[in-house]
Amino acid sequence: MTGSARTALVVVDLQNDFCASPLARARFRGDPATLDAVVSSAAGAVEEARRRGVEVVFVRFAGDPSHQGASWRLRDRARGRPPKCLEGTWGAEFHRVLPAAGEAVFTKRACFDAFLAAGFEKHLRARGVEHLVFAGLFADVCVDSTARTAFQKGFHVTVLADCTTSLHLPYEEVLSFMRVLYGARTPASDDPSAWAVPEAEPRPQEEEETCAPQPVRLRG
Repeated sequence: MTGSARTALVVVDLQNDFCASPLARARFRGDPATLDAVVSSAAGAVEEARRRGVEVVFVRFAGDPSHQGASWRLRDRARGRPPKCLEGTWGAEFHRVLPAAGEAVFTKRACFDAFLAAGFEKHLRARGVEHLVFAGLFADVCVDSTARTAFQKGFHVTVLADCTTSLHLPYEEVLSFMRVLYGARTPASDDPSAWAVPEAEPRPQEEEETCAPQPVRLRG
């Protein structure tokens, strides 16, 4: 299987309520131009992935109160947060990107982690994907939550540094955290190495022998 076949671009929450609505502008504390540039770069990464024959997987958020757990509702009520990306509304629609025919779309219903979306991991496993490249919003929320689970499940993680940004924490610190904790690579989307599957080092023979189950010898 080729490297491009083992890699998938995961596009996270490029939706109007995160990218372009008055709600999005009010929540993002940084320069609006930064958010616009990130969204533009993420849309460009989608086209680059398609050009390279890399599968594109779309993840979207649905924040309807009917999907929210008690803790989610309590948090939003305490902070005066209105629900975002209500299903069937303009705010929930994709922004600057549209899935092409045959590209998978998964919905996170009031959760951050795409691995909690029905069918997400099963789809990746069935396709033989080993390497996830992330673009979308936000690096310190849904991108991080999904990257963390991906790492723990054995996927290689790459976060395109020009295709995401943070909502709450300093962005460079978020990227540094991912590099240290998940072994993530954080290149720009125009770096060809971003799309290559990292080669894992083979497990040392000595370690394999040490960890192998030893027979139990009973005393007669």
